[in-house]
Amino acid sequence: MERLDKVISATGKKSRREVKELVRQGRIYVDGKAASSADMKVDPDQSEILLDGVSIGYEKFTYIMLHKPAGVLSAVEDKRQKTVLDLLPEELQRRGLSPVGRLDKDTEGLLILTNDGELTHRLLSPKHHVDKVYYARVEGCLEKTDCHAFAQGMTLGDGLECMPAGLEILSPHEALVTLQEGKYHQVKRMLAARGKPVIYLKRLSMGTLRLDESLHPGEFRVLTREEIESLRG
Repeated sequence: MERLDKVISATGKKSRREVKELVRQGRIYVDGKAASSADMKVDPDQSEILLDGVSIGYEKFTYIMLHKPAGVLSAVEDKRQKTVLDLLPEELQRRGLSPVGRLDKDTEGLLILTNDGELTHRLLSPKHHVDKVYYARVEGCLEKTDCHAFAQGMTLGDGLECMPAGLEILSPHEALVTLQEGKYHQVKRMLAARGKPVIYLKRLSMGTLRLDESLHPGEFRVLTREEIESLRG
């Protein structure tokens, strides 16, 4: 059982303070009866909660696919720079969403935003072997020896150990990189260690989820139930 104001605020439609006033005005009904107070206990999965006669559409978790644009931080908030949460409408910003992993500020592509901590852990934990695929464009010419180095795993100059990764050369200056971890600037650092600095990077997929090609940078959509279940494995 949860407080009524907590359940409604979790939908992003109203704040807890607003719920209190709406209850006072008699505009919220629970299972056919006017709500008695904002802190009354309800079962969010079973109770019918109406605001002005319309269901609040409560769901415990929210799952968003965002095409992250370059120049935006993969963070919940920042006092000086724009974050991925700033790209969402206020209703979604209120739902306690966080990015699943991070993309560098100048990297674009697939970013999942959710308030489902269990799924976040599953997608980010190396022990679950969730592939993350990136398209990279580099300076210099990629060679088969680079693929071998990635496949063997790499220890970078600062001592950072990187697990074996995939490098599929598409052209002398383009490749697909597949990781099962996501250390700080990892793709860029691994390619730089091979003398091939990255000039453009885009994440294409995470696990079973591929970036929706219809989404332009900065656009988003809610994941389908099938996509969510597939990510859960």
